[in-house]
Amino acid sequence: MQNGQSSERFLGITVLGDFILSEGVESVLENVQRAGATAVACNPTVTAAAPEGTGSFQPPIDAGSSPRVFDRPLFGKRSLWVQGGPSYRPNANHYQNSPYGPRKPNELTEQHGAIIGEFIDAALARGLKVYFQIGAVQPSGLRDEDRPHIPTGGVSANRMADTGSLASEAIRDYNRAYVLDLLETYPGITGFRIDWPEYPCYTFDEVFHDFSPHVERWAGEHGFDFPQIRQQVADFYTHLRGNLNNSDLSDFAGHDRGKFSLVTLFNRFPRVADWLRMKAALSNDLLRHWREVVDESGDLKKELSANAFMPPYSLVTGLDFRGASEICDAVSPKFYTMHWSLMLKFWGDVMLENNLELDERILVRALVNLMDLADPGEGGETIADYGYPNPDEPHPIPNGPQLRKIKQVRLATAGNCALLIPLVHGYGPLEDFSRRFRLAAESDVDGLWINRYGYLSDDKLDAVAQIWRNSERPHQDSGK
Repeated sequence: MQNGQSSERFLGITVLGDFILSEGVESVLENVQRAGATAVACNPTVTAAAPEGTGSFQPPIDAGSSPRVFDRPLFGKRSLWVQGGPSYRPNANHYQNSPYGPRKPNELTEQHGAIIGEFIDAALARGLKVYFQIGAVQPSGLRDEDRPHIPTGGVSANRMADTGSLASEAIRDYNRAYVLDLLETYPGITGFRIDWPEYPCYTFDEVFHDFSPHVERWAGEHGFDFPQIRQQVADFYTHLRGNLNNSDLSDFAGHDRGKFSLVTLFNRFPRVADWLRMKAALSNDLLRHWREVVDESGDLKKELSANAFMPPYSLVTGLDFRGASEICDAVSPKFYTMHWSLMLKFWGDVMLENNLELDERILVRALVNLMDLADPGEGGETIADYGYPNPDEPHPIPNGPQLRKIKQVRLATAGNCALLIPLVHGYGPLEDFSRRFRLAAESDVDGLWINRYGYLSDDKLDAVAQIWRNSERPHQDSGK
């Protein structure tokens, strides 16, 4: 990493402003260091409890699917409505070249905004690295004209993540202004962790982003045959939404996991491969823009890290781990295992509803194999076996697939200087969280992040500390 390489093994915890305000700066920092953390990530936002139905609900409801509650009380509750505001007064002059202005300060900014700066200063004084975790393409007040399109035209209503087009120049102009604004106010931060520098794939329609005019322009400038790609991907999209039969899926559901059928499918829809290649090139182009913006905006070198979906999801999101690891200081593939289970349900429901002759068990096994969610002979048989696990339910993803996904990212990033620091989610019961954290801690990685502090009970903090102390450091002699 750019700001000096410590011999101490890297462990970061994301802490949003709501818990800093709820528990206090020193209490939060005592807890994260008690767990063994060497870094924290926050966002330039302050959040406070709000009347029911006002603002947004926390924890996030994930398109109405999430039963999540916090492990730690937030303003005395485990779930609640909250309102937020920027933690600082933005400099509007920076945004003159973008149609997106800065977030507007409000009463929360005036009353509580200073606490984020206090948290950053206190964390740095304790020797912790401090990062801002922000959206890669999520300007304040995102306009429809900057949202991604599906291949059959227009913005889909079936989205879980409201992110923008990776090719939107308006969003890139906003990002440049936003980073400059943040570094003026918080010059001491270590760097930026950007989320979703790709196209999220939670719902079926999100998989098929992005065919907006922004991408059409970008594709033409970068040598891609956009009209041909859009037409064939639209045909593929339509095929999956009404023309599938059990014989189409039987090979994917079998022991071979569809290796032959996948090649056959690409032969039938060759432009789909061009589309995936185009998405990867576009994601890398966005990351290069972020690298340029971060490097130009501050006097001191700041780190840039990319959060990402794990393989094989990254093939359809566009995140190219090899390319990202050449641009960024670190890459953080997400161990969000509750979302992997949810995506099977989201995709499976659409395919069953639109292909009435499909056998649900064949479809589920095909999706389990394509997503690599189970070892051979394991995994659920129906869509009801997946979906969003309740707070007291273990996530239905065994160790084998998680370890394979780490290995795949490691192979993709081999030979590049970026650190591999996966992001483990804190949601779930203690025993299952400990299982997932332990397998990542003991694997071939350069460190870990945990998302996020609100799901880390005192028992989980103690488990993190013990597992982290007892896990070996695979790269201590590797020169990484």
